[in-house]
Amino acid sequence: MSGTSEGPAPAADLVRPAVTERHIDASPCDTPPRSDAPPRTGTTPRTDATPLMDPTPLTGTSPLTGTSPGTGAAPPTDAAHPAEVPPRTFRAAFAAAPLAMAFVDREGLVVTANEALGSLLGTGSDGLTGRIAADLVDLATDARTWHAYREVLRGRQARLRCTRRLKHPDGHSLWVQVTIAPLPPEEQGVLLSVADISARRELQARLRHLQMHDPVTRLPNRTLFFERLSAALEAEAYEEGGTGRIGLCYLDLDGFKAVNDTLGHRIGDRLLAAVAERLTRCADEAGYARAATPLVARLGGDEFALLVEDSTGTDQLADLAESVLKSLQVPFDLSGQRLSLSASIGVVERRAAGTTATGLMQAADTTLYWAKADGKGRWTLFDPERNAHRMTRQALASTLRAAIDRGEFTLEYQPLVGMADGGVRGVEALVRWNHPQFGMLTPNRFIGLAEEDGSIVQLGRWVLATACRQARRWQLDHPDAAPIFVSVNVAVRQVWDSDLVADVAETLAETGLAPGLLQLELTESAVMGSAGRPLQALQALSDMGVGIAIDDFGTGYSNLAYLSRLPVSVLKLDGSFVRGFQYETTGKHDGASGNPNPADEVIVEALIQLAHRLGLTVTAECVETASQATRLRGIGCDTGQGWLYSRPVAPDRISALLQAEAPGQA
Repeated sequence: MSGTSEGPAPAADLVRPAVTERHIDASPCDTPPRSDAPPRTGTTPRTDATPLMDPTPLTGTSPLTGTSPGTGAAPPTDAAHPAEVPPRTFRAAFAAAPLAMAFVDREGLVVTANEALGSLLGTGSDGLTGRIAADLVDLATDARTWHAYREVLRGRQARLRCTRRLKHPDGHSLWVQVTIAPLPPEEQGVLLSVADISARRELQARLRHLQMHDPVTRLPNRTLFFERLSAALEAEAYEEGGTGRIGLCYLDLDGFKAVNDTLGHRIGDRLLAAVAERLTRCADEAGYARAATPLVARLGGDEFALLVEDSTGTDQLADLAESVLKSLQVPFDLSGQRLSLSASIGVVERRAAGTTATGLMQAADTTLYWAKADGKGRWTLFDPERNAHRMTRQALASTLRAAIDRGEFTLEYQPLVGMADGGVRGVEALVRWNHPQFGMLTPNRFIGLAEEDGSIVQLGRWVLATACRQARRWQLDHPDAAPIFVSVNVAVRQVWDSDLVADVAETLAETGLAPGLLQLELTESAVMGSAGRPLQALQALSDMGVGIAIDDFGTGYSNLAYLSRLPVSVLKLDGSFVRGFQYETTGKHDGASGNPNPADEVIVEALIQLAHRLGLTVTAECVETASQATRLRGIGCDTGQGWLYSRPVAPDRISALLQAEAPGQA
């Protein structure tokens, strides 16, 4: 299917069964009615050319016949009763009228017709007398129109108006508007009038084409695309035959905006037109020897779509997407400019049953986003599992702020243990989301979302206040145990979007926790290279007595020169370094046998020595085995954190540890 507008008929007429095409038969009236025409109840076709009502002499009182009321009566001359028009005047007006007309009797036969009708239908008016009117203007081809016509003939319906496409004897087609109106009862007939509306229909067709096509590429536009897509997804479109499947390639040009910005919209439009030509060529090649050719449409901007009706599976769509990418890789020569272009394509193929236009486009749009996120210049097939993950992420993002207000978040605490004596020095507060639908969620499931939408500021304040309050509670509940500090993670957006210094000062004042018992952790990428407001905030917090730790050290910028300039007190080595310590040294590194790499130990030892020279302490993350702890202790690591000591636990478990470490406790 080419995707062009469907004929010259406007949409209003395309859905009406009254619009049909018939050849005008100019054969004599003694030809019997067509065998396929609906029967006319109570009607006997005539075998002669004598009309049911002879128009000569004219009798009766209707305007059509024009007879005078009574015999020998002179017309009234009173001013209140105007003189009647003579009968010949009515006959002359009927014959000379520019509107094609005919008088039809109750049996549906033409009694008389004017020259305008004869000229319109390609035959003289005399040749129409006695003909079956329904055959002349094709009223018998569909039951609905035929029934309405019969009702008008019987006087049960006021009038009938319909549109017909007729074929003139000289071969050209014409559109006409047919009106059947009853005459006074004494005339025993109806008036048939036929108006040529071909010019109007042609104008409507041109306007519809302009409305449904893109002026730059001449492709079907978004309106026509969705019209075709909706029609393809209707049950009757796939239940009567075909594969019952539908496919869509949703395409976006990579970097097209740069073409418009640098070369101008004129070149941009020419590039779009050239792309449209190549897409059309790909669609034609894909449709060769198949039932239908994919519809190519421009949806707007640099977005195009190729709709495949009755698709045969994902392989067909993949081949089409691959051919499009290869076609667009060939450089474009435009006005002396040689332009290279690539595109990203989202591919969706599924059963038409149960699919909606909105659902299909949402899937295609999501898949197009994946193609761009995966590196552009490629096609990506829709993945239901990946989409489910995206939907889950979207569901979490939409409810995150409300979840904070509903109190769905909780904190767990993981001990930070001194390597020398194994005593608890502090704890790291780790937030969890007790989601009513998805259960307990760890930070990697929602912290990124909170940073994107800004709710990390609200969540961060809650974590800070809750952790400080809990640390103060432990201090009050265990006065004999050495006070432990609490370490709280801080996102860089909290520094930019809120007054972190004021928030910390207010929290410490409300909870009564000493500043030295609070440690704030920021990632290396957030701290390294800090300047301006972030650096000023960190300095103010350090001056307040709050500890500053760099989390996941060794995975970011690792610009060691900044360590001497930042108010940092702790380095937390990333677990990727510490994991190399989990095996006993048995020789050279062998990835297959799991032997350690000596370079890991050299790097970690150098970092520890550097940190100590700068007055910093070092915490090793992800300590899982006693061997790791021993070797880290041997090279001077200060504290450790990991499953060897404890998983993240509830506050009461930390209380038990503090109780066990209190002087005089077993």
